[in-house]
Parts: sequence; C-alpha cells; structure tokens
Amino acid sequence: MNDTEKQLLKIIADMEGTPSGAYNIRANGALESRATTENIDIRTKTDKPGIDIIIKPNTKGETVHIPVIIDQTGLSDLVYNDFYIGDNADVTIMAGCGIHNCGNDESRHDGIHTFYVGKNARVKYVERHYGEGDGTGGRVMNPTTVVNIAENGYMEMETSQIKGIDSTYRKTRATVADGGTLIIGEKIMTHGTQTADTDFSVDLNGVNSKANVVSRSVAKDKSHQNFLSNINGNNACSGHTECDAIIMDSANVSASPTLGANHIDAALIHEAAIGKIAGDQLIKLMTLGLTEQQAEEEIINGFLK
Repeated sequence: MNDTEKQLLKIIADMEGTPSGAYNIRANGALESRATTENIDIRTKTDKPGIDIIIKPNTKGETVHIPVIIDQTGLSDLVYNDFYIGDNADVTIMAGCGIHNCGNDESRHDGIHTFYVGKNARVKYVERHYGEGDGTGGRVMNPTTVVNIAENGYMEMETSQIKGIDSTYRKTRATVADGGTLIIGEKIMTHGTQTADTDFSVDLNGVNSKANVVSRSVAKDKSHQNFLSNINGNNACSGHTECDAIIMDSANVSASPTLGANHIDAALIHEAAIGKIAGDQLIKLMTLGLTEQQAEEEIINGFLK
C-alpha cells in the first residue's frame, strides 16, 4: 500500500497501520486485506461484488473497519455490503470512502449497505467521505444505506462528507420495530460547483419506536445542496427531523423535511433553517485577532462538529 492510500485510510477510518480486530480494506475495486475475529466474520459475496459481515449475538465492545479507497482515475466501483448484527451485540462499524484522483477521467464509488440490527443490539456506524487530487476528473460517491432495526434495537449513524466530493446522492431507507431507535447525524461541506443530494426516509412501524434525523451542512462558492427527509409514524412513536445549513457566496440550498402521521399517537416534529453566518459572530472573533477568513473557518468548524 502506497503513502497516498495510507493517508486516505487515516482520514476516512482513523486507521494507522493494521487495525486490531476485524477489518476489510477494498482498494481500487479489489480486496486489499482482511482479518476476522472469533465473533466477527467477513465473507466475500459469490453472486455480486461486496461482502457479508456477520456479528455473533452477544458480541460486546468490538470494532470492524470496512474502508474503501480509490487512487486510480477512471475507475467505477460498485459494492453490496450486508451487515448481520446478532441479538444483544454492541459494536462499532467504521466505514467510509476516500478518492484520490489526479487524472482526467471520473473516479466513482457506489456502495449499497444493508443492516439487519438484531433484538436489543446496539450499533454505532461511522461513515466518512473524502476526495482529493489535482486532476480534472470527477470524484463521485453515491452511498445507499438500508436499515432494518428489530425489537429494542438501536443504531446510531454518523455520516460526514469532509471535502472534495464533486457529486453525491446519499440515500437512506429505514424501518424501526417495537422499542427500536434510529439516530442519524449528517455533516456535509460543498464548494466550487459541487452538488450534494440527501434523501432520508424512515418508517416507524413499532410501538414506542423513535427516530432523530439531523443534517448540518455548509455550502460555499457556487455549490448546490438538496435535502429531503421523510419520517412516517405508523404506530405510537416519536420522530424528529432537522436541517440546518449555512449558505455562503453564490451557493444555493433547498430543504424539504416532511412528516407522515398514520397513527393517533405518532408524535412528529420537523425543522429547517438556512442562513448566512451572522455578522456579530464574525465581529466578535475578529476583535480577538482573527482575520475574517479565519473567523469564518472557526464558525464553520464549530457548526459541523
């Protein structure tokens, strides 16, 4: 593995050297390396590109890394990854994709991830997207996430688009059973002429099921962002969806959080706020010795934390 690939792994998956525990590294459309543990098995699919990650019931405190890296211009990579999290497990999954494109052709990764979260299981899923390279070829990522949460299951998704992705369509579909919980925190930064589309849809089917979907984004230059979110309350449940965006320069942002209450005891809330950085915030930081650009960067970093 070259220095560029190592740096991509550090940025998207906090990996320096070989991680402990189970991992699967995919590089330029092929398996780079893999390790399994007594409780976590990773198997290559036989019918289509991708892997199955099988986590045994009652597995506690383990982390599995499944990053994807591309540093080959013109490569289009598609994978189907299925996660089977056993009952009563409590694990962390570190995913993400990094593209380094120094050529003139588009480099692209499309990942379809399907999660089956068992009864009373808890999952923290971290996914980071990052692009770099001085080529004119595009860096494109289109992640699809399908989540199925069983009775009293819990899943927390932390998804981030750090920088450098020219085009992305981020699609998430989820169903939540009795007592289940889904927490989604999305962070996106776009600049130049980049585009980012987010499309969330959650079905709260179970009694006392819960969902909290929050997106925070910053759009700079002439970039465009479109946020769609829909929560359907199909039982006695509670749901909240929120979009907060900072708009700068000549960028544009649209937000459409929607709700569907299909049960008398469905309690649902949506919020959306789009605006520029407040002038008094800039002035306050500039009085402390920061330039206007430095003040903007501090505000943005705090907003996207």
